[in-house]
Amino acid sequence: MAIQLGDSPEEAAWRQEVRQFIEQEAPAELKTGGGGEGGLFGRMGAVKQWRDKVAEKGWIAPSWPKQYGGAEMSVVGQFIMNEEFAEAGVPSNVGGFGVMMIGPTLIEHGTEEQKEEHLGRILRGEVIWCQGYSEPGAGSDLAALQTRAVRDGDDYVLNGQKIWTTGAQYSDWMYMLARTDPEAPKHRGITYLLVDMKSPGITVQPLTTMAGTQTFNEVFFEDVRVPVQNRVGEENRGWYVGTTTLDFERSSIGSAIGVRKSLEGLMRRAKEGKESSFERSASVRHEFVDRWVEAEVAKMLSYRVISMQAAGMIPNYEASMCKLFTSELQQRIANLSMHLYGMHGNVINRSSMGYMQGVSATIAGGTTEVQKNIMATRGLGLPRG
Repeated sequence: MAIQLGDSPEEAAWRQEVRQFIEQEAPAELKTGGGGEGGLFGRMGAVKQWRDKVAEKGWIAPSWPKQYGGAEMSVVGQFIMNEEFAEAGVPSNVGGFGVMMIGPTLIEHGTEEQKEEHLGRILRGEVIWCQGYSEPGAGSDLAALQTRAVRDGDDYVLNGQKIWTTGAQYSDWMYMLARTDPEAPKHRGITYLLVDMKSPGITVQPLTTMAGTQTFNEVFFEDVRVPVQNRVGEENRGWYVGTTTLDFERSSIGSAIGVRKSLEGLMRRAKEGKESSFERSASVRHEFVDRWVEAEVAKMLSYRVISMQAAGMIPNYEASMCKLFTSELQQRIANLSMHLYGMHGNVINRSSMGYMQGVSATIAGGTTEVQKNIMATRGLGLPRG
């Protein structure tokens, strides 16, 4: 299918409206031009100010139906807004996992009581959500999870462990998958639950990465009681609810532009810094050219995904291609930063931090191996190995 690159008159007008909003309302300290959203914890006051401005416009939940407080934007409208936010270097997902993942899942699968309890609080920024999927023995093979939820009257009793849980130490609620029928085939017998993180029996242990950050956590559950009314969908059918949540996770225009903005920032520093080998090394300059071309390819892959969505199609292996290429490009740019500075890169904080933080890019959101399997089986039609 043809990839739509140009804006219609209506889309161009919407793009200009978004740009003007950013110019007039975004706090200066967020418009760094450095791309991405790293380092925002150090600027939380500005982030909150920006969130409030976005909320005033009604853009906190662009994809949600208006009846639930969303903007009900078209796919292309959301894409343009995210693209302009990314170009300006300001946060686009100011609603966190609540807006991006669990909110749409509740709209699709939740009861009216669950929607009433949670959706408004998510929009108002009153709660922080985390995702309880991965376990020590069930990451890429998520259906192998072993955390148990045993029905006891009007509650489930939860025992087990989750790992790599982003932001769990700050979260109020978790949406999670737990095994309710250990005798069933592994993709069945799984139930989707909403867990209050203040429940007795929950222990959160932050994990320190090689970069010295504590983004991820281990979460332990010991006889944690979860009301049955907090189940989303049917018992033992949670896998299918969970895949709905994962579908909301993958859309990459912000990432594609973010890596290009990182490259632009690195290029500026390369020309200004005395320690860089930009002027001395032809190979480093060639690397910059290669990375720039790849950043444009990443953007085109994102345009392909959005063109499919706008045409009413569901991207599958195409989204995996986009995710895989962009995450590996992020790592190649981090490598370039180290090549640029040589041994100085070990003491230049931004280079060394970016290099270490880039390790997780090909793990989070689905590992490289998983994406390649999807591309091979669903894209090329190869048999499962």
